[in-house]
Amino acid sequence: MTMDTVSTKTRSNIMRAVRSRDNKSTERKLRASMVGAGTKGWVMHEKSLPGRPDFVFMDKRVAVFVDGCFWHGCPSCYRRPSSSQEYWDNKLSKNSNRDKRNTASLEEMGWSVLRIWEHELHDLQDVRSRIDSALAGRSN
Repeated sequence: MTMDTVSTKTRSNIMRAVRSRDNKSTERKLRASMVGAGTKGWVMHEKSLPGRPDFVFMDKRVAVFVDGCFWHGCPSCYRRPSSSQEYWDNKLSKNSNRDKRNTASLEEMGWSVLRIWEHELHDLQDVRSRIDSALAGRSN
């Protein structure tokens, strides 16, 4: 078990500074890729939809969430912190349950929902292909 190399206060400040929107490693990366590929017809953070999806294709009713591997408990990448484990277990459980509720709500409203893990953005062409496939399968 490795010990944290910074103080509890410093770690708290670092975690507090993590952005929930417009994050460089997730949303901004995918947005830049879609713009570069000429993908059109999307808006970001549509307030009227459950969970405020990161990208929304209103005319096709496709919602895309880009989930950070740590904050959403990626089965491939998530490493459980060695301190405050009960806090983090509860936090991740709440995040996961909220994600499931939002996905279910959107699907009940007739939306197609894509959830993309942060680590999947290493292959942006594959991610864009998944989005293109979802869009192609939906009529206006």
